[in-house]
Amino acid sequence: MLKSFHQKCVLVSGQGPLTDITRTLGFQKVVSIEQLKEHHPLLDMVDHNRRPKLPASPLQTFPKIEAIVLFGEPIRWETNLQLLMDVLLTNGSPASAYDPQLSAQLPVLACNMDLMWMAEAPSPRFGHGMFLLCLESVYRKLTGRELQYQALLGKPSLLTYQYAEHLLRLQNHHHKLTTIYAIGDNLMTDIYGANLYNRYLAQQNTAMTTSTKLVAQGTGSHVTMAVPEEELVSAAAECRSILVCTGVYNPRSPLPSDQSSNAAEMVFHGHRDLVLDPDLVEPSHVVEDVEAAIDLLLQQEIL
Repeated sequence: MLKSFHQKCVLVSGQGPLTDITRTLGFQKVVSIEQLKEHHPLLDMVDHNRRPKLPASPLQTFPKIEAIVLFGEPIRWETNLQLLMDVLLTNGSPASAYDPQLSAQLPVLACNMDLMWMAEAPSPRFGHGMFLLCLESVYRKLTGRELQYQALLGKPSLLTYQYAEHLLRLQNHHHKLTTIYAIGDNLMTDIYGANLYNRYLAQQNTAMTTSTKLVAQGTGSHVTMAVPEEELVSAAAECRSILVCTGVYNPRSPLPSDQSSNAAEMVFHGHRDLVLDPDLVEPSHVVEDVEAAIDLLLQQEIL
């Protein structure tokens, strides 16, 4: 995936075994936020109890960062925001002072754009989309410019659904798939992405004809396909979206089709680079939970 970055030194942000995950995806030179902080301890100064007692000197030559990959929400937001900004505003050399005359921005790849997600708490919790919003706001405040993304991946990007169908075909021994059902609890990612893919399936004869694609209409972000082009040719006839009411979506909130609501006045919880298209956040079906969604699709397919 994104082979043009595989030989570049990338800084990764998120949780879990990120270095291993990133290398599994094909990236050869990976630096984590933790490694960057360890090498440059004076950069992380928000928590007074974690500040270094003595000035630190670099232990070894640290590679220049050439791109940033944002996988998911980090644990210490203040540390990640600070160090990511240090890297962005020094063109990959965070030990240097900020350069206000930078002519170009380092490439930023981001995935998991959900603003919020549902856990055991009564209300949704902040997701990676909220962290991206913070990063964009800080960058804009310090530079006067908008943070630009080289690629936006994960739902609701079109590439994610193309790859999902590719995997479904593999699991189905390459038998033809007529209808794909996408079940989710978030209008702005799950339903938006499924409906975007359904729109693509209806237009596939005239759209998406080159090896470099738009991630989603209205984003302006390009990505290179992860597998050979012919393997990602979509064969399904349609993708139906099923919205469940046991997560982020509040059944007391009006859907875009509700005549009493004005789509133009909706609070848009999607990513900044996505366009609020009422048709894309209108689910094919609304059910109570995942079990009801499975029952519905079995009825639809007469199984």
